Amino acid sequence: MTTWREAEPADTVRIGPPGLVLAVLRGLVFGAVTYGGLALLLLLRLIERPLFGADRPLTPHVTRTVCRLAFPILGIRYRVRGTPMRHRGAVVSNHVSWLDIFALNACQTVYFVAKSEVSRWAFIGWLARATGTVFIARDPKEAKAQQAVFEARLRAGHKLMFFPEGTSTDGLRVIPFKSTLFAAFYTHGLDEIMQVQPVSLVYRAPDGRGERFYGWWGDMNFASHLLKVLAQFRQGSVEVVFHDPIAVDSVASRKDLARACEASVRSDLRTTLGPRYQG
Repeated sequence: MTTWREAEPADTVRIGPPGLVLAVLRGLVFGAVTYGGLALLLLLRLIERPLFGADRPLTPHVTRTVCRLAFPILGIRYRVRGTPMRHRGAVVSNHVSWLDIFALNACQTVYFVAKSEVSRWAFIGWLARATGTVFIARDPKEAKAQQAVFEARLRAGHKLMFFPEGTSTDGLRVIPFKSTLFAAFYTHGLDEIMQVQPVSLVYRAPDGRGERFYGWWGDMNFASHLLKVLAQFRQGSVEVVFHDPIAVDSVASRKDLARACEASVRSDLRTTLGPRYQG
């Protein structure tokens, strides 16, 4: 998998004793809510799975509640613009940070698509498995099997969420969307019933911090990035912007669909970020 890298290193944030105290307090509450929600979700799955099979009528409500609570706990302002679609299909977005998972889950019911390595990550991997994430391997030999999994989940009514950039950036740009995962939408008549909704994630740094404060990319360590966010006294904001859904059968190919979604996301970031946009 290609990882986006910036020639200019990320801003260094020095954390003093007051910041460490705040990080510990926030971290305890954040951890309690997150893993308390995870425990409740796993208990509900014991009931949900035998009764409903692939359907998840109960546990997504737990996921959404936990993700909504994350932002007031962290002190980050959270805003949604536009409306999540109700139609069967998928959602695609630019990728900036591990915070994206909370931002996108807080306002809709989606199931993320992630590389298989994520399932082995501490903290994030546990949450991903419990919330029904679809894991994919970057192996051409497994492409057909993964496409079948995609199709089964879509036909089960699951709204899949993925990041077509294939990597995270600093949030000040959009890099070209890869079209590979869009191919599943053109199989066995799915194109006739599906829509894809592009979403822009717009982060604004805290006053006095670098514009890329919330970006998490390249070889950045998760623990140090989490500590930086937890220790920040006056936080910034994140805005989730829902664009008009695109009917798959209105677009000729997966490459054209990827370009159309990218154009929607890129246009909004360019307008919203103004001079800060670097894409």
